[in-house]
Amino acid sequence: MTISFADLGVPNDLVDKLDHLGLTSPFPVQELTLADAIAGRDICGKAPTGSGKTLAFAIPTVLGTDRADARRPKALILVPTRELASQVLKVLQPLAKTRGRRVATVYGGTNIRRDQERLRSGVDILVATPGRLADLVQRGDCHLDAVSLVVIDEADRMADMGFLPEVKKLLDRTRDDRQTLLFSATLDGDVDVLIRRYQSNPARHAVADDPDAHIDVRHVFWPAERDQRRKLTGDIVRRVGPAIVFTRTKHGADRLARQLATDGIRTAAIHGNRSQNQRERALAEFRGGKVTTLVATDVAARGIHVDDVGVVVHYDLPGSDKDYVHRSGRTGRAGATGLVVSLVEEAQHPDTAQLQRTLDLPPGLHAIDLDVLDGEELPDPELSLASRGGGNRPNQQQRRPRGGGGGNRGGGGGNRGGGQRSGNRSQSGNGHGGAKSGRSGAQAPRGGARSRRS
Repeated sequence: MTISFADLGVPNDLVDKLDHLGLTSPFPVQELTLADAIAGRDICGKAPTGSGKTLAFAIPTVLGTDRADARRPKALILVPTRELASQVLKVLQPLAKTRGRRVATVYGGTNIRRDQERLRSGVDILVATPGRLADLVQRGDCHLDAVSLVVIDEADRMADMGFLPEVKKLLDRTRDDRQTLLFSATLDGDVDVLIRRYQSNPARHAVADDPDAHIDVRHVFWPAERDQRRKLTGDIVRRVGPAIVFTRTKHGADRLARQLATDGIRTAAIHGNRSQNQRERALAEFRGGKVTTLVATDVAARGIHVDDVGVVVHYDLPGSDKDYVHRSGRTGRAGATGLVVSLVEEAQHPDTAQLQRTLDLPPGLHAIDLDVLDGEELPDPELSLASRGGGNRPNQQQRRPRGGGGGNRGGGGGNRGGGQRSGNRSQSGNGHGGAKSGRSGAQAPRGGARSRRS
């Protein structure tokens, strides 16, 4: 039996609006949390990026929010990045408009006077990054004493970025009897501190692993010294696209974007030093196909929500397994097959081996072969990861036919649920030169170990 939004307690006017938007049936995270959230309970939700959790908290937020006075919002949604704030607004705005609720976003990189003017006019639901909101509170432009509903989205990412001290200060200013909805990919460590301190007998829900998740994302590790990575990256993104390439630093992202553009690849960079307009324009051009390759830093990883990304390239290896998962989660979304390629210098062999062990990925490096990205065979790693300075050794593993998968399936990246189920799905042409693309409905790229979505 299919569960509908109405079955979960969503009123008819919002059900009609959802249907108009093509959102006809709830995703698992919405099935699990909506009834409790609409009933006014605190929610502790374990759900990855792309699982549909934004709509899971948008609906109860709209239903539980009254009209606000100037400078005193009634609902607060805290998010770690500007891009995520914009994504939340896109989901929230149509529902809020149906109920006559005013929504605004506040985040760094924009003129603070705009935020001050909006708050003076009255904002019912405020979507904010912690830093900008703290500035507005300190200036006296925003008071949180009337906030009766709080959403903390991607709490684990806020912990990783060092935002939790500011988050706690902001929450301490809200009403003691508020409803608190918390969503996170993990619920341990610092996130558990938030749960115990700011939630009252929360309903705990976790999105179960999808058995189909094992086939969504494949992980390839190629040996590549620094002077080889530019050419190899260009070869990869010409072969498979659209592509997101991750670098360690902002300067490195700008430099690589210029180099790839010189090599004839339509490229844009996105990182914390870019203005909000520059970041939004880069994302819009990437979604629209004008740009085929986005070069980004880790800070931008969770703020990029684009379905049908053909490949993620770790030009610079991430600093931790969590960052690997966050980056890799940009591909394999909305039911598409994903591909992750990591470029590994010899000095990085020990760190790569540890990463593969942590995420339960098959150990070793693959021989560089562009045909495996979209070929008929899925290779096992063929070269062992040597001790520092020890060189590469054959791994004595054979290729398997397509469909065999990896013996070990990793926790790497990608979330099938990037897009809400819709009654009228469509596919568009790829607009990306010769690269294979999920946007075109062509055969998805192949290569490397299959992975469980995180």
